[in-house]
Amino acid sequence: MCGIAGFCDYNDDLSEESYFWGSLAKRMGNRLKHRGPDDSGVHVSAHAALAHTRLAVVDIPGGKQPMTAIADGFRYTIVYNGELYNSAELRDELTALGHTFETKSDTEILLKCYIQFGFTCAEKLNGIFAFAVDDERRRCCYLCRDRFGVKPLFYTIENDRLVFASEIKALFEYPGVNPVIDRQGLCEIFGLGPARTEGVGIFQNVMEIKPGCCAVFDKFGLETAPYFELKIYEHPDSYEDSVKQVKYLVEDAVTRQLVSDVPLCTFLSGGLDSSIITAIAARNYQASGKILSTYSFDFIGNEKYFKPTAFQPGADRPWVEKMAEIFQTDHHFLECNNVTLADKLYDSVIAKDLPGMADVDSSLLYFCSLVKKHHVVGLSGECADEIFGGYPWFHKKEAFEGHCFPWSPDLSIRTGLLLPEIADALQINDYVNMRYEESIAAVPKLAGENARERRRREISYLNIHWFMSTLLDPEVPIPYTSPMCA
Repeated sequence: MCGIAGFCDYNDDLSEESYFWGSLAKRMGNRLKHRGPDDSGVHVSAHAALAHTRLAVVDIPGGKQPMTAIADGFRYTIVYNGELYNSAELRDELTALGHTFETKSDTEILLKCYIQFGFTCAEKLNGIFAFAVDDERRRCCYLCRDRFGVKPLFYTIENDRLVFASEIKALFEYPGVNPVIDRQGLCEIFGLGPARTEGVGIFQNVMEIKPGCCAVFDKFGLETAPYFELKIYEHPDSYEDSVKQVKYLVEDAVTRQLVSDVPLCTFLSGGLDSSIITAIAARNYQASGKILSTYSFDFIGNEKYFKPTAFQPGADRPWVEKMAEIFQTDHHFLECNNVTLADKLYDSVIAKDLPGMADVDSSLLYFCSLVKKHHVVGLSGECADEIFGGYPWFHKKEAFEGHCFPWSPDLSIRTGLLLPEIADALQINDYVNMRYEESIAAVPKLAGENARERRRREISYLNIHWFMSTLLDPEVPIPYTSPMCA
């Protein structure tokens, strides 16, 4: 992954003090060095200062950022974090329209795509991304985030200036932007955490570009709009045709993510999602005469203390061993002890800027730090359960009859952490119920659908917009991990 940061003001001229503004942008970028340790850069124009820290994955010498292109006498400069999975198709389309390319990087393809298609460019993109373009012709900054929010993009407005970054901590480098928590932030943390309401950055006046949305900031201010929303249709296909289509989509998604100029691996837990990804990747590698590297993660003593749960009915290791043997992968078993797991809790909170999923975050941070010694990119099955209904609440009676987020039916343990007078002042139950009602109201309706099928779709919608977003929230996974949903 990479880190982007910057600020812009289209009612002021930054070029008169470009060194000062460039230094400030660089300071913001330095807070994101962990996201992009390979390279960094700063760009200052008349109205914008942009910073970038790079994790080099494709076209290592040619993908330096910020990247500038000139068209019809106007400059366009981009900072970008992500991957495009339809780079080849876009390059061919843009070449046919008269564009030329100096690099093999998808950054240049994205920039030329914006130059050609303007504010509608996001509709052309297949990938995971967050980017900002300083557009000299339109005198604006265009910001955009991928359809499901895999890549983060936070922002705030300070003295009529837009300030943005991949992580919240970088925003606080800008003078006047301070970490203040109000009632909304506390309700988000104690009532909804580790999930967050889309668009809410917890700290006062900190927001995020919502998944599937873009924004334009100019001399009149900021306007945001969705370019993608989930729609509902009747499903006319047969079961057999549905299986074929899903198989094609999964194989296509995985295969497109295998493009890398640096070492790549898969995370193999032995479950269906990681096993499918590993099978596709291993066969692809074998066809090229290569051996796929795989990793599994476990805790010391797990063979003695493991107990089945609704989320994990059996131990992982036997299935990991079977997969590694069948597909002849170069497999690595990594283990973590409880002391390391606890120690990494502090690092994971700092990495995320917010309380997270506790041992889930700290273990991922630790294991990825071990993987990073040998591999830069890892494919994982993260988010497959949210898409394909892998959690108990997709079929539990209580979830269908309840009127709440199905993974959090009881808030008493959460509110019990607070002093009674604080709990009374926050009214967390009311806040959570408000967010739940907002989400349910946004679920698309299908005429003639019975109550059970509608509730099934509501649960799916809640998982994609809430639970999945929690797993995608910015941590510091090293190496960069590419989730299934991409």
